[in-house]
Amino acid sequence: MRQFIRHYLLALQFFSRVPVTGRLANWVGYSPAMLRASAAHFPGVGWLVGGVVAGLSWLLMQGFSGAVFAPLVVAVLGTVASVLITGAFHEDGLADVADGLGGSLNRERALEIMKDSRVGAFGAIAITLALLLKVALLAQLGSLGVPVLCSSIFLAHVVSRTWPLLMIRLLPHVGDLAGSKSKPLADQIALPALGFAGLWCFLALALVGYAQTAINTIAIACAILASALAFVCMWRWFARRLGGFTGDCLGATQQVCELAFYLGMALGYGASA
Repeated sequence: MRQFIRHYLLALQFFSRVPVTGRLANWVGYSPAMLRASAAHFPGVGWLVGGVVAGLSWLLMQGFSGAVFAPLVVAVLGTVASVLITGAFHEDGLADVADGLGGSLNRERALEIMKDSRVGAFGAIAITLALLLKVALLAQLGSLGVPVLCSSIFLAHVVSRTWPLLMIRLLPHVGDLAGSKSKPLADQIALPALGFAGLWCFLALALVGYAQTAINTIAIACAILASALAFVCMWRWFARRLGGFTGDCLGATQQVCELAFYLGMALGYGASA
C-alpha cells in the first residue's frame, strides 16, 4: 500500500498540477524506475481530474438550474477547470504534434519542430478546434441531463489516459532521450502495468454503473469504441510518420481519445433515444 501511494502521488506530480511538494514530495521520492512504474496510475490521475471536473459540473448545473444556456456555460467552466488542474499538459502535446506533423512531411524535421516550445499555426488551429469541439460535445451531453454529463466527464478522463500506455507498449520512443521529459517512459511498459491501468478503467465503469441504475450501456459502449478507434488512428499515424512516439504524441493521444469518447457518448445516446 505504501508503494502504491508513492507511485500514485508521483503520477499526480508528473501528469498534473496537483501540488505534491515539500515534505510530501520528499517522502514520495523520485527515480526513473519509479516514474516508469507510476505510469500504470495514469488512469488513476484521470479519476482525480475527472472526479473534480464532474463534481464542479454537477454543482454548477444545480446553480444554473433552469437556465437556457446552463449546459454551455458549465461546459466552458468545466473545461477551464480541467486545463487548470493539468496545466494544459496534454493540450500542449496536441499543439506540438499538430505543428510537427502538419508543418513538415520529413520525419526528422517534424521531430525538430515538435521540440520547439513555440506554437505555430497548425498547433493554434488544433488547440482551438479541440477546445471548441470539447465544449460543444459537453454542452450536448449536459442537455441530456446532469448524470449523463458527469458520468461522461469522469469516464472520459479515465479511459483516455489508458490509451497512451498502450502506445508506449506498441511503439518505440523516437524523441530526443537526452532532453525528453518522457525519457523514463521510453522503455516498453510491462503487461502487469497495463493490467493495472485496465483495472482503474474497470473500477471507473463499475462505479458509474453502481451510481446510475439507469446507465445507458449502449452509449458507453459507443464511447469506448469511438475512443478505441481514435487510438488506432493515432497509433497508425505515428507509426507511419514518425516510426514511434514522443512525449507529445502521448499527450495528443489522450486529447483525441477524450474527444472521441464524448463524441461516441453523444452519438450513443442519440441512437438509443
